[in-house]
Amino acid sequence: MDDNVLIQTENLHVRFPRQNGDIYAARSLNLEVKEGETLALVGESGSGKTSTGHALVRLLRPESGTIRFEGEDVTRIRGKRLARYHGLAQLIFQDPFASLNPFHTVSYHLQRPLRRLGGLSPKTARKRCQELLAQVGLTPSATFESKYPHELSGGQRQRVAIARSLAADPRFVVCDEPISMLDVSLRAGILQLLESLQASQGLSYLYITHDLASARYLSQRIAVMYGGSLVEIAEAEELIQAPAHPYTQLLLQASVSPPGQEIARLPEKEPGAPDLGITRRGCPFAPRCLYALPKCAKEMPQLIPVAPGHESACFLLSPSQGN
Repeated sequence: MDDNVLIQTENLHVRFPRQNGDIYAARSLNLEVKEGETLALVGESGSGKTSTGHALVRLLRPESGTIRFEGEDVTRIRGKRLARYHGLAQLIFQDPFASLNPFHTVSYHLQRPLRRLGGLSPKTARKRCQELLAQVGLTPSATFESKYPHELSGGQRQRVAIARSLAADPRFVVCDEPISMLDVSLRAGILQLLESLQASQGLSYLYITHDLASARYLSQRIAVMYGGSLVEIAEAEELIQAPAHPYTQLLLQASVSPPGQEIARLPEKEPGAPDLGITRRGCPFAPRCLYALPKCAKEMPQLIPVAPGHESACFLLSPSQGN
């Protein structure tokens, strides 16, 4: 493991039981996030992004595979060790209103983790609460401490959620679509806040999104996920300028459509949701891919280098794999 890697997954599988057949939200997933880095995890709804993020902070227990934090296996830790890990690895939820208890004040939401995870006294916790509110731009802090979630705007609620995620002094934060439910006018401010907090506190982010534009702005590297599998990963500009996987190319076509205009129908064979069933074989994108080979429906391609620091899982990119 690279000394600069903070958190890493090895062959991670996340499985959910269903009456009509279990599904894999993530399968054979190998990811790493470096110290002080933002890795964007991009894909459409149902690709497994959120489940992966929840597994990394141990809100979900993976079926198999390994999660290592600073080299330590945290995949199956429990009790005090898990509580300590929850202080180091935090999550910002997509919906700031649903993630805050409507019956409790802002002060309660921030002081609870300070006292439970940080062991602070009530007086010290309140002082730290005021500092956190100032860090996320909610000033004067006394104005916001006594407010309830419904008394705040969407952007203010998300800032409270960000402050709460920082309460235990984490080193790694999963940002799960943190701007998708906000007005467009507020999104840039939240991204700038996340960027500023990362610079001042040395945070590492897994930034989950379906939006390549925001991923390009905030992240150093972008990983593309489809049907529970990682299909491409590269430095942000490299991936935007030279996407190798057919699915990444489709995502880019959608993201660069002129504002206010209807997105043209993307060239694909059979539009629809990917198969997440445990019996699935082959590349998850094969049913939609115009360029699919017979082999694509039978075998899962592995990530292979296509340029320095750029990997893609596609048989078309490798003569040896494509045979």
